Amino acid sequence: MCSYEGAPGRPGVPRRSVLRGAALAAGGALLGGVAGLAAPGAALAMDEPRIYTRSEWGARSPKRAATVLSQAPDLIVVHHTATANSTDYSKSHAAALSRSIQNHHMDTNGWDDTGQHLTISRGGYVMEGRNRSLPAIRAGDHVVGAHTADHNSHTVGIENEGTYTSAEPTRELLSALIETCAWLCLVYGLSPSSAIVGHRDFNATSCPGDSLYAMLPRLRTDVGARLRSLEARLVLRDEADLPEEHLPTYPRVPVDERAVEFYHGPALGSGES
Repeated sequence: MCSYEGAPGRPGVPRRSVLRGAALAAGGALLGGVAGLAAPGAALAMDEPRIYTRSEWGARSPKRAATVLSQAPDLIVVHHTATANSTDYSKSHAAALSRSIQNHHMDTNGWDDTGQHLTISRGGYVMEGRNRSLPAIRAGDHVVGAHTADHNSHTVGIENEGTYTSAEPTRELLSALIETCAWLCLVYGLSPSSAIVGHRDFNATSCPGDSLYAMLPRLRTDVGARLRSLEARLVLRDEADLPEEHLPTYPRVPVDERAVEFYHGPALGSGES
């Protein structure tokens, strides 16, 4: 059994207050510099990052098609893959990583398919994850994944190649993560100041690692700056009105979590598959 340590700065702070404060720190529910509401379609066509589809990285067929919900998710969950911090930054390596993750999720975990929606390699290549994810995102819908236990119905999961307990991600990975999160915020009308969270905010895990988790405030700031650079006035969702059951619970972080390749904490809860 794991022993635990508390998450610093979390005790005694109401969860709704954390999200409301983050939204206010970003200047409320509006981002951008010109009057009027931007046409989402034009913004998406211009700002979708290059994402390699499942067919491009050689995905297996899923055991069954993923469930698509005709509703937008409200949070973006950042993970690490708990694999080696590879120095192979090639596209072929990124594709091989996606195949390895899918094989592990299907053959070892017994899942229908790979669990996350998107995977970013240390070379900065972004790969589609669970089947139907990319078309669903483009349509403003949501594929139910397998990456954050009890919260897969309303969160997008991004796995970032590597283990970031002490090491930091590459510049290429971080750049791709900023662009990807900005795109998701555009698609779904999310405020980066409060929509971007870490796996450990929901489940008892060290994921995405102390180093990457400590970088999330800067990631939120950089994504907000990217959105403002579009010079579009975006109406963002008010995170203060999220359902109580969708809010982070900030569980304690395991001190001696098992270190196994591809394992980064609870991914499925009761009734999830």
